[in-house]
Amino acid sequence: MPEQPPLVRAKNFEEVALGYAPEMAAAEAGRCLQCKKPACRKGCPVEVNIPGFIKKLTQGDLDAAYGVLRETNSLPAVCGRVCPQENQCEGACILGKKGEPVAIGRLERFVADAYLARSACETVTGGPACAMPRGDLRVACIGSGPSSLTCAGYLAAKGIPVTVFEALHELGGVLVYGIPEFRLPKGVVRQEIQAMKTLGVEFRTNWVGGKTITVPELLESGYNAVFIGVGAGLPRFLGIPGENLIGVFSANEYLTRVNLGRAYKFPATDTPTFPARHVVVFGGGNVAMDAARTAMRLGAEKVSLAYRRTEHEMPCRLEELHHAKEEGLEILCLNAPVEFLGDEKGRLTRIVLQRMELGEPDASGRCAPVACQGDTCSLEADMAVVAVGTGANPLISQSTPGLATYRRGYITADPVTGETSIPNVFAGGDIVTGAATVISAMGAGRRAAKAIAERLLGPEAAATTTANAAGDPADA
Repeated sequence: MPEQPPLVRAKNFEEVALGYAPEMAAAEAGRCLQCKKPACRKGCPVEVNIPGFIKKLTQGDLDAAYGVLRETNSLPAVCGRVCPQENQCEGACILGKKGEPVAIGRLERFVADAYLARSACETVTGGPACAMPRGDLRVACIGSGPSSLTCAGYLAAKGIPVTVFEALHELGGVLVYGIPEFRLPKGVVRQEIQAMKTLGVEFRTNWVGGKTITVPELLESGYNAVFIGVGAGLPRFLGIPGENLIGVFSANEYLTRVNLGRAYKFPATDTPTFPARHVVVFGGGNVAMDAARTAMRLGAEKVSLAYRRTEHEMPCRLEELHHAKEEGLEILCLNAPVEFLGDEKGRLTRIVLQRMELGEPDASGRCAPVACQGDTCSLEADMAVVAVGTGANPLISQSTPGLATYRRGYITADPVTGETSIPNVFAGGDIVTGAATVISAMGAGRRAAKAIAERLLGPEAAATTTANAAGDPADA
């Protein structure tokens, strides 16, 4: 896929990947073998009919290709950009056994971007008809991230009125506050949300789940079911000396300030960014990569990423690592922070790093990092970003009597239906699994929505509504 040159894109927030031209998409789609037992589909958390949409694309039927995607995927333009396809659909592609797999994610993005919906209804349902709304039913979704949006879109397509409650002033959850503009343009997210609004989904911003509104209050006010999709946005810290120095940020705060607060447009916007020359980011996931690449674009002279394992163990997407290195990111593997040092004004000046080595595999299957005692060094830095994971915000669990949780406060939910310990209360996404991918959160939202629809409409009515709303599934 064409991309901005590394030295150019490292100084702007425009999208890195420029998208396929039609002839490029046709050529790539033509590589698909149309397997009778497609392993790629099994590798997709929302079970997109991948051979189906690619076949329609090779036939030049863009409308039908988009319709196939929309049957199971509420946010194809988003997924085509941020899903870890190399570990999912593309990782299972038979062509990848001996060469390059079909670029499924890029084709998905092409279809979603190129498709011009004739109505908002069609954007959500994939077909020209929408289900008539049911006046006797109501469902509430807490949070407006990928799991809640998927749940709301699925239910709205079946005629079930949905109200989405969002704590922030802007809709989209992690898609808006966490993922930078150069990886996921916010206009793409707004387009998907606008389609749901036109379909009838009601969105309420500045409603904090567990404070402004609680699960018991929603049930008491007449909602037939509640879906909890609030994500896992509670930052984790390192617990080392100096972590409270000026210039040490959690990745959540840093990215939210830049993305949601539009600090990257300052002074055109009101939110300033933190001025830094030497930046060190700690972590090896996509969030760490997002923070490091953001710091580059905000003018830092040097940006380093310290990770306590090797590049081989990094959980980030290979494409993100590749792009970051092209843009000039310095990778400091087998290093872990042990202390932040500051000046008399309480500002960060240096970071002490502990050299690590790999030991035996831990519970994650990766080799555990072991400290090399006595082997430390210090690194000049005036800003550090801690991107070592997140936890569950306790507001929902503390305000919902009888809601079962497990380690670190995550909500316990049935893996098939998403139902929690409270009848008709469902949950999905990071608040259940811990920090994971956008597509896995969407899969959880879809499973819960299917269970809610069957509970409220009955299995036969839910299936009938699906056929009416999404067009003829046999055509896909």
